[in-house]
Amino acid sequence: MNNDQTGFARTLSHRHVAMIALGGTIGTGLFLGAGSSIHKAGPAILLVYIITGLFVFAMMRALGELLVSDDSKPVFIDFMTQYLGERAGFVLGWTYWIGWVVIAMTELTAIGTYMHYWFPDWPVWPWELAFLIVLYFVNTIAVKIFGETEFWFAMIKIVAIVAMIITGLILALGHVKTSMGVTRFSTLWSHGLVANHGNGLLSTFQMAFFAFLGVEFVGITAAETKDPLETIPRAVNSIVIRILIFYIGALSAIMIIQPWTNYQAGESPFVQVFSGIGIQSAAAVINFVVLTAAASAINSAFFTTGRMLYSLVGEKSRFKKLNKNAIPQSAINLSTLIVGLAVVVNYLFPTDAFTLISSMASAAFLLIYMALMVTHLRFRKATKGQKSHGFQLPLAPFSNYLTISFLALIFVILLVTPATTVTTLLAALWMVLLTVIASFKFKKN
Repeated sequence: MNNDQTGFARTLSHRHVAMIALGGTIGTGLFLGAGSSIHKAGPAILLVYIITGLFVFAMMRALGELLVSDDSKPVFIDFMTQYLGERAGFVLGWTYWIGWVVIAMTELTAIGTYMHYWFPDWPVWPWELAFLIVLYFVNTIAVKIFGETEFWFAMIKIVAIVAMIITGLILALGHVKTSMGVTRFSTLWSHGLVANHGNGLLSTFQMAFFAFLGVEFVGITAAETKDPLETIPRAVNSIVIRILIFYIGALSAIMIIQPWTNYQAGESPFVQVFSGIGIQSAAAVINFVVLTAAASAINSAFFTTGRMLYSLVGEKSRFKKLNKNAIPQSAINLSTLIVGLAVVVNYLFPTDAFTLISSMASAAFLLIYMALMVTHLRFRKATKGQKSHGFQLPLAPFSNYLTISFLALIFVILLVTPATTVTTLLAALWMVLLTVIASFKFKKN
């Protein structure tokens, strides 16, 4: 069944979209980076995630309201073009496209690292090439295949998180003795609630926010979703529950099983916990989980960049054509070729330089999210909520301004943090350069 207005096939079910939205909120940051968050904030990290999650939910409600107002738009950037103007749409669209391309390149590099864990004597590039080819075909054969792949990628992450939560509950309820002592619920708060007297607490907000990076990906699937007026609202509304269960639940279990003072920035807390209770293959299991998380990110990147390029180019462009399966294959081809350069880039340039570029892309997402909230304000003013189909952002416009302020605060934190100052400035410079280009491209006669 094709969408008559876009030509895309509406084959993504509620099951697919729900898991795609879920996969967008669970990344390697939880499995590998949670140790750093716990080390800096202590149990207070739970409050940080709750606060951040509420603002992410507000952003997603705004996005959801836009999507249900017009489900014919291939990507949510099209709403920005409509309500903020062609220049803004150009800048934000190409920023979003290049951001996902760079994310895919970094995740492809990560796949080589994860495979090196099992095959230390093998070169990493064949693994990167193999994953690139497989995920390319997943995205060009049928949209439903993409949906199924993302469903199972998300399921693997969910199983790992649920296993952590159940392990914590069993050990705490049974007062099981581990190498770190007897497990009790009180372990969560008995060593203090805030680390370092709160000195590093503010910086953890940016870490929590970037853990949710990609949650907006569900907004790219609207034009290819069955019954979007039902599916999109259900997927968006379930975000708060997912945040509470998966992030708050997993982090609480981690700090119950072992005192939060034991966790360090450079180690996965999941590996530490499972190894501590005698599971010798813990490192290998988590390595597999983050491998699938990286593959999921690349899979999503191909889907996103293909639709973004399709939306950004002119009607006569070759990238505006769909294949027989209603997929923008030419657009995906270009994105895949660029992502495939990751192998060459990693060989020619230091890892630090590549990390710098990826961090710049992440900072740019903040600006896109702020623009999304402004777009929603313009939408509400133009339509007076008459196209929302009963699905609206609560407390708007107050919630818009509050969310924009929160996102701006994180941007400022990035700007004043020495480790991210350069990347944040580069992101701002990138937006300025695109704005200059747009001013010439859309110059009024």
